[in-house]
Amino acid sequence: MKAFALPLIALAMLAQSANAAPGLVEPDLRLPANPAGKTDAPRVALTLDACSGATDMRILGTLIENRIPATIFVTARWLKRNGLVVEVMKAHPDLFEIEDHGAMHVPPIDVKISVYGLAAAGSEAAVSAEIDGGAKAITQHGLPAPRWFRGATAKYTHSSMSQIRAKGYRIAGYSVNGDGGSLLGAAVAEKRIRNARDGDVIIAHINQPTHAAGAGVARGILDLKAKGYNFVRLNDIPDEMTVGATN
Repeated sequence: MKAFALPLIALAMLAQSANAAPGLVEPDLRLPANPAGKTDAPRVALTLDACSGATDMRILGTLIENRIPATIFVTARWLKRNGLVVEVMKAHPDLFEIEDHGAMHVPPIDVKISVYGLAAAGSEAAVSAEIDGGAKAITQHGLPAPRWFRGATAKYTHSSMSQIRAKGYRIAGYSVNGDGGSLLGAAVAEKRIRNARDGDVIIAHINQPTHAAGAGVARGILDLKAKGYNFVRLNDIPDEMTVGATN
């Protein structure tokens, strides 16, 4: 018990600090449910963050082998280290939509605070540099210019959200946290994703190949497929059809 007590306490303190920070918003995002009486299969949008580091091939392989589309939010840091994986994704444009997760994985918050141990950008100029740096790295890799942005920690101020939208981006919230920042066990991650409902936008991570959560994410995706769910990318859904706080 004692071996786990300190990490659990530390995580709780970080979460409390982030939630207590004044004026922060963590937007949700959902797809519209199928109209009553329609026989269409339930739909979910799978969104995967590539913050930095490597690539979890358990997840990527599952997506390719099973022809499951996903929206991948990448940082410039991750792109720099994963050029070969980027080429694999580019070879499957029908599956992968690549969107902006920032330049250096800095929370796009225009006040000087710390969220989950990450120092926020702290100013409007720094938020702009984070957004633009991520977008530039994406286009430099021969990918289409991003239309969606999700910042590190997925938390914002109202003013930084306005700034992001003014640059022409939609902000990618979510409704199901699939892997708890890649820190959950495999069984819990699988259960969270398996239990997604029609219209949910799932967030998980594809950059932690050594974490147990990745195996659960892959299994949860296959569970949904076996249940007859359809997977869509964010850009497959017209703007007027999305519902939630980012609308």
